[in-house]
Amino acid sequence: MRIRERRLMLGITQAQLAKMIGVTFQQAQKYECGITRVSAGRLFEIARELESPIAYFFEGFGTVRQPLPQESMLLDIAYLVGEIKSKKLLRAIRRLTRVLAVRD
Repeated sequence: MRIRERRLMLGITQAQLAKMIGVTFQQAQKYECGITRVSAGRLFEIARELESPIAYFFEGFGTVRQPLPQESMLLDIAYLVGEIKSKKLLRAIRRLTRVLAVRD
């Protein structure tokens, strides 16, 4: 779950992550869904590629909590923005976001 969360925060697709760590798309998907265990070495590679300390993937380990509504919304936005291919549109979204954040 934390791998997916971090990947979405960075706007990276599963296919991109898979390529970055040298596995198939399906294998990356299995890591995210918890179907396949992630070895320590692979977790190190994932953390490096996602520019995150390994400890990030263990935060809250053993506890189950539902994401806050704002967290879910931010993940959705990060995912959707990551799907946009137009650089012009991405720049416009960035400008709009900055303007809205200042006015809040």
